[in-house]
Amino acid sequence: MNWSETFRISWSAVRSHGLRSALTVLGILIGIAAVILTVGLGLGTQKDVSAQISSLGSNLLIVSPGSSTSTTGVRGGFGTSSTLTLADSQALSSTVSTPDIKAIAAEKSQPMALTANTTNWTTTVTGVTPDWLSVRARTLTSGSFVTAADDTDSASVVVLGSQTATELFGSQNVVGQTVTANGKTLTVIGVLASVGSNSSSTLDDVALVPMSTAADELIGGASSASVSTVYIEAKSSAQLSAAYQEADSLLLNLHGISDAADADFTISSQDALVSTATSVYRTLTVLLTGIAGLSLLVGGIGVMNIMLVSVTERTKEIGLRKALGAPPWAIRRQFLAEAGILGLTGGVLGALLGVVSAWVLPGLIGSSVVISPAAVCVSIAVAIAIGVTFGVYPATRAARLAPIDALRAE
Repeated sequence: MNWSETFRISWSAVRSHGLRSALTVLGILIGIAAVILTVGLGLGTQKDVSAQISSLGSNLLIVSPGSSTSTTGVRGGFGTSSTLTLADSQALSSTVSTPDIKAIAAEKSQPMALTANTTNWTTTVTGVTPDWLSVRARTLTSGSFVTAADDTDSASVVVLGSQTATELFGSQNVVGQTVTANGKTLTVIGVLASVGSNSSSTLDDVALVPMSTAADELIGGASSASVSTVYIEAKSSAQLSAAYQEADSLLLNLHGISDAADADFTISSQDALVSTATSVYRTLTVLLTGIAGLSLLVGGIGVMNIMLVSVTERTKEIGLRKALGAPPWAIRRQFLAEAGILGLTGGVLGALLGVVSAWVLPGLIGSSVVISPAAVCVSIAVAIAIGVTFGVYPATRAARLAPIDALRAE
């Protein structure tokens, strides 16, 4: 009996017990679908995190001020102090002291209500320096961005985020319109392209003004020279570490700090964010894959159980075939083929279920699911391997039956 005949007979045997075969396939199907979705969720999470990190800008370092201490001795978290200044950001721009730094962008933020005609909207008003747009890797959908001349003249201009523009003006043309912030009238000169949200806020709800305008007329206060964040763009990813060391050393000198442990600022890099995110999603993927693996193990045990039942039910058939000259390897091959067919069917149906679920889930859970063709192919191969592996014992048992004992079986 050749392979074609073996598979034809095996397929016929599987179909003759349709419900039983379907229930056996179900265990493998669920396991394969779970594996594909687990890998898809892991890749989707990595994609989402990478997109959020990319939205910050390329080759980016983020400098935040240190913590503040109240009169009662209560310390705030990092970023609550006013230890970073415009002078710091200007010093970091020096190509002599920091040759590996490409550009610097400082910002100073405060929640504030904007008014346009009769419409009010509370957003984050942020004073920025001219390089902010390129350092943060943002683009405009219309108009222009804050220029060095605007910053020098404390110009009454503003660039709106896409959501802010929509909330204040709806669908009408925004450039050239005016808004009022803290009693000051600002002319809209541009609108940022939408980039979505990060873990804590939307990046499209913002109003950007020249740093000097924010410091002198909108936010100001006793710490008008301070900034809330300084963004450092390294010349390349290979120079990110060098840029970090240069910025850290320069700021420590400027602030008169000899021990880095006493630094009144923190510098974070994308590398740290990527490493943390990668570690988290890798751990989750391993955990979920382990759970899916248990489902496949249960499915494999189901295949073995059904194949043992099939051997018992077909004992006389096996005895008759052996009496007519069928060698043990032919009997073994047929039962292994049946187990392989069950595994293949479960793998293909599980892969289809996983792919369909990957189209539906993002809308339900708000997270991307990326289907990996390699994961699909490997999952189907694993399903076949599980079917064959767990079919070895039943097939071997069938092949070892003595013809005379098999024919006498009740």
